[in-house]
Amino acid sequence: MYMQATREKSNQLIFDVAPGIWGAKDLFVNFYFVESREQNSWVLIDAGLKTSLAKILKISKILFDSQLPAAIILTHAHFDHTGALKELLQRWPSVPVYAHRMELPYLRGVAAYPPPDPCAGGGLMSAMSWLYPRGPINIGHHINVLPGDRTVPGLPDWQWIPTPGHSPGHVSFYRDADKVLIAGDAFVTTKAESAISIWQQRKIVSGPPRYFTPDWEAAKNSVSQLTQLAPAIAATGHGMPMRGARLMAQLKELSRYFNKIAVPLHGRYNGHPAITDEGGVLYVPPPSRCEVISRYVLGASLLAAGALAVYLKTRKSRQKAAAEAEAAGW
Repeated sequence: MYMQATREKSNQLIFDVAPGIWGAKDLFVNFYFVESREQNSWVLIDAGLKTSLAKILKISKILFDSQLPAAIILTHAHFDHTGALKELLQRWPSVPVYAHRMELPYLRGVAAYPPPDPCAGGGLMSAMSWLYPRGPINIGHHINVLPGDRTVPGLPDWQWIPTPGHSPGHVSFYRDADKVLIAGDAFVTTKAESAISIWQQRKIVSGPPRYFTPDWEAAKNSVSQLTQLAPAIAATGHGMPMRGARLMAQLKELSRYFNKIAVPLHGRYNGHPAITDEGGVLYVPPPSRCEVISRYVLGASLLAAGALAVYLKTRKSRQKAAAEAEAAGW
């Protein structure tokens, strides 16, 4: 199905993961195109940002000509994994979408995710997280629950694995035949909190993005579970694929020292997870002291910036009026 002749054309758009699996990056997040030779079809895993639409459509045409995907399957429903979803479904109205049942409130317009944690630390991506949307979106009748037997629709040689923590219904995907893991944000292969690390695409196994992880104990258990699979290749929501001995050494280290490596020293959810159920969010811990102080500092900064802008604008207007008056001989 994959058109070999287009490989050179597509090299700047996509990266190879493993046989029949290709990934693409939009700004700071990845999405994946997975082929099923048995069913002569393919599946899209995650839908990137709102800006990802054109790239998804272009790559799908390069890889699979005009064939629609058998399904769109979500690791979770955060804004950077569902951004292009609604517009994709306008073009592909017959394509079903699958997610874990615990993600449905955020895909049916019922509930927003717990607030992000700008005090989780690690870099600019965390500090800016208060700006990130947390949903929900509503894709109505398009959404379906992943099968209870952990089979993956459209991909008979894959299984889905519950890996909550980063989100209530986060899942990962695993192909046992060659030990390929698509882990979403259960762990990532860059420092997701650092804009510099993402820009440089530094390969390092890291915990889930701190700023959007509301349950660290569940996240720790998920990493432990994935480590036990001993994946040969891991493709994640942020960062480039990693493989072999380097992947396993760093994944084992992350699992063993998760509290030290991944869990932030401060933050809203450190020791106080959000509580959710199939209807959405039941409890969110209060903002940390750091977050409260940050809000005051941010508010004061915005007020100061606004006052400065007004002053400069007023000063410029007065200077212009004075110049015009002088020119007129007043």
